[in-house]
Amino acid sequence: MNPALTTEAAVQLQEGINLTLSRWAALRMAIENEWGGRDSLQKSQQLGDLLFHRLTQSKEQVYIDDIEDMLDEFMLSLNTEIGDGSIEEIAENLMVMREECLEGNFDSIKRLKEANVPSVSYSRQPGSNDEDSDDDSGDDGDDENTGGEKSTEMEVDAPQLQSSHNRNGAMADDPSVKELPEVVDGWTEVASRRSRGRRN
Repeated sequence: MNPALTTEAAVQLQEGINLTLSRWAALRMAIENEWGGRDSLQKSQQLGDLLFHRLTQSKEQVYIDDIEDMLDEFMLSLNTEIGDGSIEEIAENLMVMREECLEGNFDSIKRLKEANVPSVSYSRQPGSNDEDSDDDSGDDGDDENTGGEKSTEMEVDAPQLQSSHNRNGAMADDPSVKELPEVVDGWTEVASRRSRGRRN
C-alpha cells in the first residue's frame, strides 16, 4: 500500500504532475495538432488526474513501469508513438516527485515553477501530411522557397549532367550504361513495370 500524502503534499504533487505534462513536447504536439481528436486537450487533463490518483490512491505499490505503461497507452490513444525516451524520463520525474512529496520536500516542484520554459508551438502546416489534400489556395507548388513564405516542400537538386558524360563518367551513347530517368518538377519519372518487360 502506498503511504498517504499530506494535504499540502497532495496539492504540490498535483501541480507538479500538471507542470511536467504541460512541458512534455510530444504531448504538447499531440494536443495542439489534435492527433487524438478534437478532445485531445480534455484527454490530457484526464491523464493528469489518472496519474495523480495512481500515485496517491492506489492500494497496490506503484512502480515506475506502471507509470511508463500508463503514459505509453495514453500517447497511443492520441495516435502518437513515442520512441525518444521521454516516456521513461517523465515517469521517472513523476516517481521522484512523489517520493519527495512524501518526505515533505517540494524542491523539484519549486524548480519546475521557477523554470523559464520557452514557449514552443508545434503546428501542422496546411497540407503537409495529406497526400490527397484539397488545397484551394491557388498554390500550385511551383513557388521557389524564398523569404517569409511558408513551404513544406523539400528542395531537390536536379542531377548535374555533363555534356556527353553521365554521372558514372561513361559516354552517353555507351550501350552498357542505362539512361538516367527524366526529372520533371523535382520528381523523377520512372518507367512503369510493364514497359520494362516481365520477369520469368
